[in-house]
Amino acid sequence: MQKNKTDLFADNQTNTGQPLADRLRPTDLATFHGQTHLLAKDKPLRIVIESGNLHSMLFWGPPGTGKTTLARMIANNCGAQFISISAVLSGVKEIRAAVEQAKQTQSQGRQTVLFVDEVHRFNKSQQDAFLPYVEDGTFIFIGATTENPSFELNNALLSRSRVYVLKQLDVSELLTILERGLHDKELGLGNIGLHVTQEQLTQVAQSADGDARRALNLLDILASLAQAEGNSDVTDQLVAEVIKGGVRRFDKGGEAFYDQISALHKSVRGSAVDASLYWLARMIDGGCDPLYIARRVVRMASEDIGNADPRALSIALTAWDVLERLGSPEGELALAQAVSYLAVAPKSNAVYKAFNKVMADVKQSDSLEVPLHLRNAPTKLMSDLDYGKDYRYAHDEPDGYAAGEDYFPDNMASTQYYYPVRRGLEDKIAEKLERLSKADADYNNQNRNKS
Repeated sequence: MQKNKTDLFADNQTNTGQPLADRLRPTDLATFHGQTHLLAKDKPLRIVIESGNLHSMLFWGPPGTGKTTLARMIANNCGAQFISISAVLSGVKEIRAAVEQAKQTQSQGRQTVLFVDEVHRFNKSQQDAFLPYVEDGTFIFIGATTENPSFELNNALLSRSRVYVLKQLDVSELLTILERGLHDKELGLGNIGLHVTQEQLTQVAQSADGDARRALNLLDILASLAQAEGNSDVTDQLVAEVIKGGVRRFDKGGEAFYDQISALHKSVRGSAVDASLYWLARMIDGGCDPLYIARRVVRMASEDIGNADPRALSIALTAWDVLERLGSPEGELALAQAVSYLAVAPKSNAVYKAFNKVMADVKQSDSLEVPLHLRNAPTKLMSDLDYGKDYRYAHDEPDGYAAGEDYFPDNMASTQYYYPVRRGLEDKIAEKLERLSKADADYNNQNRNKS
């Protein structure tokens, strides 16, 4: 009896139940792709792997960049026992068990590599639990983290480990990995006769956003769906369905979050309108709450534009209001309008600097009393105590300005905090302040001459 197309396709499939990404995990440098800044000839991590001179280390980088694979490779290359625990699922009990196992191996003259995945999830006491065994050489510690170790790990652990920063893979590196997954007949999909065009593979690589594991998982899903339909040729429609809904790397509260909001703020400050819009789009595309961005944009308007263009603050607040009224995605256009306006507006941090200086002085000084002439006198007693005495009402003075008047506390010298920049409206403000300062000087000189 002749088999149909579905049966023939099924006969050739490689289906062990193990994910493609796991089957293709590299075991040596020849099959490892990416991280050339660490693994090229004479680069630091390659020297460690080839020499076998191990030290405790931290791999810091995005998901799917090879942190676990490198840890396994290092252990295998050095003939060391490899123990892996996850900080998400493990605690002090699992750490102690790993220590006992490492001690037994050490008594047999063999090293142990203890790999802690997502080590940033361990609290301080959990990190402290294995620190003594890192120091006495019971095991070589290798930690993997997607978060900045400077913020997440104890200083004691950081000081005993070398940090290696892993980078996300580019499209060409992901394509090489996908090609291997598609054609490898022993571990990959080479036996099932799956036909994927180069353009389709490129779409998968781009959708993976630098994550090799995600790229191979997408390819694995494509193969499974094609098999279910009895087709060896992957259609464009199937690729579109599989990669649909994928989002760029963004983790609110994580490293990527703070990096991207920092990039948006610095782009606005640098008057780079196109880059500002790019980072805004990246954050929205990654799933950031647009209302969070709106709040930060209002801050930018005060911190980086200030009085150089006071309209910036109104525009930022209006965008926030529009976003709350319309929601996403309609309100996001108002946010883009505000970001672009702030980027091209004249810049001044004069108010920001002045306020910080004033706050520092206030916190360091005594609680100086308000001078009597600046106090209100709503009662006869207060008037008898000279509250408000000799106060000069500015509106009754020439040009509406009481030249020479001192508004600081009696025991505090007049201090200039606000230095307007010579840009935008603050250029005019600077001119006015210079004119008023000259009027003060003239008034004081005249009064000194009279006395």
